Amino acid sequence: MAVTFSDLHTESGLKSLDKFLSGKTYISGDQLTKDDIKVYAAVSHKVDAFPNVSKWYHCVSSQLAASFPGKAVGVKIASQGAPAKEVKKEAPAGDDEDDLDLFGDETEEEKKAAEEREVSKASTKKKESGKSSVLLDVKPWDDETDMKKLEEAVRSIEMPGLFWGASKLVPVGYGIKKLTIMMTIVDDLVSVDTLIEERLTVEPINEYVQSCDIVAFNKI
Repeated sequence: MAVTFSDLHTESGLKSLDKFLSGKTYISGDQLTKDDIKVYAAVSHKVDAFPNVSKWYHCVSSQLAASFPGKAVGVKIASQGAPAKEVKKEAPAGDDEDDLDLFGDETEEEKKAAEEREVSKASTKKKESGKSSVLLDVKPWDDETDMKKLEEAVRSIEMPGLFWGASKLVPVGYGIKKLTIMMTIVDDLVSVDTLIEERLTVEPINEYVQSCDIVAFNKI
């Protein structure tokens, strides 16, 4: 039966998770599963006040770190500040009221300035677009599939807002391995469902890829 957790970034949500993890090492069963990865991605880093959550969190962290042996240089995600508000300047008072034309035609300079403001606003909105970190499972057809070529085919997909990250091969049984790969996407530019349905599981990549699953999806 599926278990639902909510508000894991809040104290009440972590308290509920701490109670659930009492006497348990993992979310489901006695080993790391996709359930742990999904919950791990949603949990706040401030877990020390909750002993069961803290023990589970550090256990999952150590196993994930072992899965990606490359040397990390350290990455910080900075929050983007709100854009500065434009300060309206009052026009200097003139001696002659006839110089102020409230209903006159817009000049070419004013039209150009208005167009530049619209372009600036559109550019600012584009820059503020959110990003997400996604963990994918890419499964081959059988144990004879060339996994090196499968990964090359996956990474050959290039599109604006898509950035491939670390990957590893994970045994699934009977000599078959799956490719687990991280990617970062710009939410307004990339749809994960469209990426899977229209790029990863169609020709020519479907020569190697049988199916894809989203393991974890985390807003950055």
